[in-house]
Amino acid sequence: MKRFTLFLLGLSLCLACVAALAQGTLLVGNKSDDTVWRLSLEDGRRLGEIASGQGPHEIAVSPDGRLAVVTDYGHQQAGHSLTVLDPGAGKVLRSIDMGRHARPHGIRLLADGHALVTTEQSRSLLRVDLEAGEVAQAIEVGDGVGHMVALAGDGETAYVSKIAAGTVARIDLATGRKTHEVPAGDGAEGIEVAPDGRVWVTNRAEDTVTVHDPDTLETIATLPSKGFPIRVVFTPDGRHALVTNAMSGSMSVFDATDHRLVATVALQPEGAETGQSMLGQGPMPIGVIADPARPRIYVAISGADRIAVIDADEWRVLDFWATGRQPDALGIVP
Repeated sequence: MKRFTLFLLGLSLCLACVAALAQGTLLVGNKSDDTVWRLSLEDGRRLGEIASGQGPHEIAVSPDGRLAVVTDYGHQQAGHSLTVLDPGAGKVLRSIDMGRHARPHGIRLLADGHALVTTEQSRSLLRVDLEAGEVAQAIEVGDGVGHMVALAGDGETAYVSKIAAGTVARIDLATGRKTHEVPAGDGAEGIEVAPDGRVWVTNRAEDTVTVHDPDTLETIATLPSKGFPIRVVFTPDGRHALVTNAMSGSMSVFDATDHRLVATVALQPEGAETGQSMLGQGPMPIGVIADPARPRIYVAISGADRIAVIDADEWRVLDFWATGRQPDALGIVP
């Protein structure tokens, strides 16, 4: 009887894990803890913790959810590795040492099994062969701290934001050549390609978001977003652009077509202590990701060690989920 009871207990735990995985998993990179947490998208329960390299700053997940890659930016000492994860099993598959290419940050996965990675110290955009575990190509992007990278829908063009230069650069991936670089705004950091192909850049030191032509990088529009705009993503239907404002503790919601401000969502957890993050004191919302399967937005509140869960129909906060110290990087495993 005792064995049967234990069997039923084990079965119920297994079924609970299967149900949680069926809902999808949120990966959260905790910069100060050097960990990646796996949270259930059903209710925010922690399903597991994986050790990353030092200072996990960004996460990219393959479309089939079988692979996730973390950029190990480092702390006082510069990092120079990628951590490759099996998010379903909750384990590290390998660490890829990129040698002199230190301070990896922005990352996107390509259809050929390579990863595009910005490396600040070597002023490069790398193509990293994830299977071989080596750098396949280093594209020079120049001075100005190339920080984040976005990818055009056809996978043939990449765009890099440069914080110190306040510019955005266009990279032809077929030739491995930078074709254009133009001003965006002081502290250009967050970057994403809209469904219509235009390139959106958050300029944190100017409190603006600029919208650029994908071919010439000409500025089409400049939008105000107060409080250190630091990241931008789009909802799965392409209707809205979501901009996190680190210093004001908010998220701006813009209409992706006519660029009007639709809503501003306050992201300050009541009763949660806010500490010192890498950018200063306060809640500090940074990383943001849209759920492809339901009307939910998740924002990493770095200074409060929380994930804000936002209703994308009514633009209101539904819940706050606990994380490790200084969450930032986010990824969704379908």
